[in-house]
Amino acid sequence: MCGVAGIIDYTGKSDYIPAMEEMLRSFSYRGPDESGIYHSPVATIGNVRLSIIDVATGQQPLSDISGRYWIVFNGEIFNYIELREDIERKGVRLKTQSDTEVLVNLFALYGEKCLSLLNGQFAVAIWDKKDEKLFIARDRVGIRPLFYTLTNGVLYFASEIKALFRNREINRELNPENLSQIYTFWTAISPATAFRDISELSPGHYMTYSRDGLVVRKFWELSFSSSESAVSLSDAIDKFNELFTSAVRIRLRADVEVAAYLSGGIDSSTTVAYIKDIEPGILNTFSIGFEDKDFDESRYQEEAVKYLNTNHRAISCTSKEIAEAFPRVVWHSETPLTRTAPAPMLILSKLVRDNNIKVVITGEGSDEILAGYDIFREAIIRRFWASQPSSTLRPTLLKKLYPDIPHLRNASPNILKMFFGYRLEDTANPLYSHLLRWNNSNHIKKHFSGHITDSVNGYDPLSDLASRLPESFMEWPPLATAQWLETTVFMSGYLLSSQGDRMAMANSVEGRYPFLDYRVIEYCSSLPDKLKLNGLNEKYLLKKLMTARIPESIVKRPKQPYRAPISSVFLGMGKPDYIDEMLSEKMTKQAGIFSYESVAALLAKIEKTGTASETDNMVLAAVISTHLIYRQFIEDKNPEFRNGPLNNLRIIEETK
Repeated sequence: MCGVAGIIDYTGKSDYIPAMEEMLRSFSYRGPDESGIYHSPVATIGNVRLSIIDVATGQQPLSDISGRYWIVFNGEIFNYIELREDIERKGVRLKTQSDTEVLVNLFALYGEKCLSLLNGQFAVAIWDKKDEKLFIARDRVGIRPLFYTLTNGVLYFASEIKALFRNREINRELNPENLSQIYTFWTAISPATAFRDISELSPGHYMTYSRDGLVVRKFWELSFSSSESAVSLSDAIDKFNELFTSAVRIRLRADVEVAAYLSGGIDSSTTVAYIKDIEPGILNTFSIGFEDKDFDESRYQEEAVKYLNTNHRAISCTSKEIAEAFPRVVWHSETPLTRTAPAPMLILSKLVRDNNIKVVITGEGSDEILAGYDIFREAIIRRFWASQPSSTLRPTLLKKLYPDIPHLRNASPNILKMFFGYRLEDTANPLYSHLLRWNNSNHIKKHFSGHITDSVNGYDPLSDLASRLPESFMEWPPLATAQWLETTVFMSGYLLSSQGDRMAMANSVEGRYPFLDYRVIEYCSSLPDKLKLNGLNEKYLLKKLMTARIPESIVKRPKQPYRAPISSVFLGMGKPDYIDEMLSEKMTKQAGIFSYESVAALLAKIEKTGTASETDNMVLAAVISTHLIYRQFIEDKNPEFRNGPLNNLRIIEETK
């Protein structure tokens, strides 16, 4: 696990080693063990390394056996042992035991076609010094980040945006249309980011850059069949078990200890059960609970720990701790947020690192590939209701989905219609499953300043997203289209980024995700709907598979989405000073994104009623996080987070 960066300048104007050192220092927490720079008259690439595989000799940058290709690599290639055997059969003799050397030599043999052979999570850059050509690529679902910008004829790329901003000529301006996307989808539509001139390399894509220009191509895309297969439940269980066992087994490959998160849900309990089957010894597990019992899952965590016999450590998170952590959360996320949920993950990863653990296996991805989220069931009920929109009974089914939302628990049919009836009969819309959620997020934009409102006038994020859907999208069944949207937009853009990689790597911890093994994803996408969502029974296949393998109470427990408190964090007693500053008239007018009068009215409403709706909470988080983005990145006032050390720095210089 690492952070990577690069500068490609065909003019040969500058010595970029000092600039590269600055870039690497900005995210040195991604790789505290060692660092390296390769410099030539055209290319400067570098990395900071969190050593996990081949700790002793896996230093980067390194070259293929010919010395032509130089690589910096962030991530893991889990099937590197099998790939190593393949290239050794072709006569390649490697000098290290690292997956990085396997990858660069694989590229030397196969070029970009090697990407189809990789089972891993990665962001990789390879410099071809002979042809003076850069190749960068990102894993299929976007587990590891990679950003770039072309400024004044120079290409800059890095694992994090803050590294790009170490170069003063790069524009720091926020993009209003991209903010409109973020306040709709919780993330920008890839390859966009919050910043005008900064792009991400989209998941499942690679890019080449040469004197001829920049070219971006796709090498993988999530897809579904237009017709359902006839696979039986027993056959599906057998095949899924085979694939998932392999996915977990190869993710245990490391030269350091591997631990796991154990949240008390079926996903993490499944991963831990499989780990224990493969390696029956002592397994360290970690979890987080909440002082606020509306969000706490400690009871189920304790049941799972007892049943699975792990060496467990847990931490309880308070509202005060979430508030205090939030500026750092935003600094690492590099995007406005509509939730505080990443903050406890940051606190949890610190607990892991404090126990000298570098690697954790987690259960992310199961809800997306096996239809575990309430949004999938909600779409089914809304379609059922839409066939008889006058029904007063059909909308009451929605109560079962959200027992954790107090005002819906005993809601009348009229209240339910107000809450869930948005564009109820628009079932032909390709985005139908997510229209309600995104409309709720859209309320954030009602608080825009006049300037931003004018800037985004006529721009519709939903139409923009709809124009980018796969050609076969409308041929898929409704559940498949919902899964594609949730996986491609929400999971890749938010969950694996702001809540995943960024919060773990902030404390030098690598997360691994067996449910996101591409073989598992592709198999699940081929399964009939009824094996994923059986009526309203979510993750049906997984529940059948895990019966008697984990506690029955966990298999049968209702889905509880991972959430964290918001208004009680920011407006409760003992709040940090920065919150008043971020909500002040001065900051609001200075940043220019939101209307101070509108924000003040919202705060007065919450203070008067003592409660905040889900929408109000999103607005509150959005305003505070956006103003923190402005302070930290636009104004560049963030001395408490900046510039860590470069340990064991090695510089390789080529004059030709």
